[in-house]
Amino acid sequence: MRKLITVEEAESQVRDVVADFGTEQVPIADCAGRILRQSVSAERDLPPFDRVMMDGIAIDHASWRSGRRDFLIRGEAPAGKPRLSLTDPGGCIEVMTGAVLPDGCNSVIPVERIALIDDHARLETGYQPKAEQFIHKGGSDHRSGSRLLDPGTRLTGPEAAIAAAAGLSRLTVSTLPEIGVVSIGDELVEPGETVLDHQIRRSNDYGIEAAIRSRQAGTVTRVFVNDDRDNMLRVIGERLEISGALVLSGGVSMGRYDHVPDVLEALGIELIFHKVSQRPGRPMWFGCSRDGKPVFALPGNPVSAIVCLSRYVLPALESGMGLGEQPARWASLADDVSFTPELTLFLPVRIRSTSDATLVAEPRSPNTSGDFASLAGTDGFVELPRGQQEFSSGFVARFWPW
Repeated sequence: MRKLITVEEAESQVRDVVADFGTEQVPIADCAGRILRQSVSAERDLPPFDRVMMDGIAIDHASWRSGRRDFLIRGEAPAGKPRLSLTDPGGCIEVMTGAVLPDGCNSVIPVERIALIDDHARLETGYQPKAEQFIHKGGSDHRSGSRLLDPGTRLTGPEAAIAAAAGLSRLTVSTLPEIGVVSIGDELVEPGETVLDHQIRRSNDYGIEAAIRSRQAGTVTRVFVNDDRDNMLRVIGERLEISGALVLSGGVSMGRYDHVPDVLEALGIELIFHKVSQRPGRPMWFGCSRDGKPVFALPGNPVSAIVCLSRYVLPALESGMGLGEQPARWASLADDVSFTPELTLFLPVRIRSTSDATLVAEPRSPNTSGDFASLAGTDGFVELPRGQQEFSSGFVARFWPW
């Protein structure tokens, strides 16, 4: 009988198998959520000039120090216009936020501190401006050529803005692998179709697809196959040919109709491991095709499937897409938990934060691994290590988001 491997061994073996999925170039408008595979450097100094930070007037601070409080307006500098010059030390230039600071000026007076009378700007009585105030100095953030983004970064709003500010209209990102999601079982009925008393709805493949798409971990094609070995050989074999990875759900245990391990072996997929010392998800199967494609066969019970997907499949896909190492997240248990089996426990939780910045995990244990409705409102699960039976409130555990 094959020995159960540990969760840590399973994670390591999965990561050793999943290879790089490659790269492609996309327009910057289509980069949301993708994994950057190039470095991004500053196109020029940031900001590229001394930038005005407030609407108001720009003056030579020396003129204020000499006693001047009333300034003749010598021009107007809106954002986006070439740099002006103040040649009259006793004058000023009206400026707008984002404008280039005019030559000859080294202090910006906010509009709230002045009164505009005809073509003069008069300072508020008692107001004392400082030299260099409200001026964003050119190059003070980053110098031209400095590194702004590294490969392996997930592109969210700030990163997209940084790349655009660096002048890049296209970015090299990880290719989204095509993931074949295969749902298996005679008992499964498509949502919207008539369901009989002895049947259940297909749900795992929809949950798996949503999870993969929400993490931008690949594109998904869902297929269904019943518990017929020959049909499974054909459908799974066809999907393997055109996919970068396979995620199967169901048919992986030891029952008479659990044909998946035998079918995958017949397709030439090398078994890496089958069964992990964990709950839920003990029957999980993992292997690799002759051409290096990872194949994950998850249990059919919905809670087991989504837990194994979040613990192994999604991190592996993201690793193959070049995502940089992500820091572990930790949370403290809100309640005592008892668990006697010699297995790692994946316990669904709802996360909340306290006023002292502690993440607290509120257990939401399902009745069984088929009780997927209990996962509504949960944020993920905590991983409670094997070898310990009692976990007191406050125990700090690794948190895995869905």
